[in-house]
Amino acid sequence: MADASASLTANYLAQVKRKRLYGGIILILFAALMTSGWMVADGRNAGGFWNGLHRILDFPTEILSEAAQNWRNLPGLFVHYLPSLIETLNIAAVSTLFGAGLAVILAMLSTRGLALWPRMIPVFRRMMDILRAVPEIVIALVLIFILGGGPVPAMIAIALHTTGALGKLFSEVSENCDLKPVEGLESVGANWLQRVWFGVIPQVAPNWSSYALLRFEINIRASAILGFVGSGGIGYDLKTSLQWGIGKYDEVVAIFLLLFVTIMIVDHFSDRARARLVKGGRV
Repeated sequence: MADASASLTANYLAQVKRKRLYGGIILILFAALMTSGWMVADGRNAGGFWNGLHRILDFPTEILSEAAQNWRNLPGLFVHYLPSLIETLNIAAVSTLFGAGLAVILAMLSTRGLALWPRMIPVFRRMMDILRAVPEIVIALVLIFILGGGPVPAMIAIALHTTGALGKLFSEVSENCDLKPVEGLESVGANWLQRVWFGVIPQVAPNWSSYALLRFEINIRASAILGFVGSGGIGYDLKTSLQWGIGKYDEVVAIFLLLFVTIMIVDHFSDRARARLVKGGRV
């Protein structure tokens, strides 16, 4: 008995030692990759990072100083750029809605134990991987070349990326749901759609809704960024104001403030909604 206990202790200590060794090796490799990557990036940069570090606040200071001088213009600029902000919100909302709908379909078709065609699960999973791997800005640039500038390329680009991101999260949630209701429905002759609708959706709907709200917040930022490549919304106005340079910096500050307040409000209400959905908290 004593020999068995000593053997177990020795095996445990050996495993702990191996884990620490592997962890140390991974940490060293990570540090080496970060260091080499930093050196390569700094060497290819037009100027050294450390040489220009003391000037990092020059541009923000110039913007804020001009906005402080023209602070009386800010209320009027808020009103002027409000339609562009609404367009950005519309892009984010529509793309989230379409992306979440497609994500539900792909998630159900790629969930083990629930898929309609089990052999096609790897295909649907790779589809989500591809949609998630390609950045929105790349898709938007291709669509702008085909469709021209405007909000439609941004909406399609964000919706496709949202499909891949939410599809992955939705499938993981549905794989952890209880399959007993599904088995009970199958035993009484329910078809696949009925088993999903009555046996799975009630279990996963709170988490799915929470993830969709979180994705809506992300898509607001994404739609603003895509404006820089000509996809409309308030991001395009921000790009134009920055390009004009001195004399337009009060507009830049007004746009940033509008975005900041909007994202803060959306974050606040979506946090409360997610708490209500997932934890049953009071809104």
